[in-house]
Amino acid sequence: MLIAALLALGSHAAHADDDWNQPRDPFRIYGNTYYVGVAGLSSVLVTSPQGHILLDGALPDSPKLIAASIRKLGFKLRDVKLILSSHDHVDHAGGIAELQRMTGATVVASASAAASLKRGRMDKDDPQFIGNTPYAPVKRVRAVADGEVVRLGSLALTAMATPGHTAGGTSWRWQSCEQGSCRNLVYADSIYPVRGKGYRFTDHPEVVAQFEHSYATLNAAPCDILVTAHPSFSEQWPQLSSGQPVAVAEGQPSACQKLVATMQPELKQRLAEEAAK
Repeated sequence: MLIAALLALGSHAAHADDDWNQPRDPFRIYGNTYYVGVAGLSSVLVTSPQGHILLDGALPDSPKLIAASIRKLGFKLRDVKLILSSHDHVDHAGGIAELQRMTGATVVASASAAASLKRGRMDKDDPQFIGNTPYAPVKRVRAVADGEVVRLGSLALTAMATPGHTAGGTSWRWQSCEQGSCRNLVYADSIYPVRGKGYRFTDHPEVVAQFEHSYATLNAAPCDILVTAHPSFSEQWPQLSSGQPVAVAEGQPSACQKLVATMQPELKQRLAEEAAK
């Protein structure tokens, strides 16, 4: 499943057959955190009595499915007060404008991603800029800094800058509790080194440095339960999606460290391929 997902990321055109946008039943991940996304693109709802936070909006055609999942869980769209963005590609940000219209929520993103969301397209320095797909521009976007805590009532989600895949890529971490037991959750943005036609990472050492920063950030993050922007990238996904409890083993690599161990060699392979040419 992971290999198929990696191949699909080679181009945004890969989602043209709508495989990613198939509906799936929502489910509780842990405590007050729920999966409300589509089959191949994550959206996560974190709830509280004071209002809810939604992470990511998937494709332009995804909002009706995400909204149906939120309602199916018994929550109201009007109680979604914030929408947090991972990065500014159409497959994760394309549905944000419509979800904002449906909920009235304020959107929160890194400064770089916020500028792109307002334009409705990625920036020209993006490794995948050639062939990019525009989407509906987003209003009311609030910029967030690396390490800033976004609060809503009892909820506190921390922004972690994880650039490389995009300049403004952001992962998010928080705690959820269940029957007195709390877990560290991470919503990890993509750290897969996709490049557009003619783009060479060896020509952009600053982007390679961004990836290395992101690997270090995720390796250091408290990370018991991981949801990735493409859900199948997480080793924990089979357990999460089937409702099985995720074991947290003391002294073992965290879920985020396992993700980095899978993704970091991909960048090394890209660099070696470019050097050989």
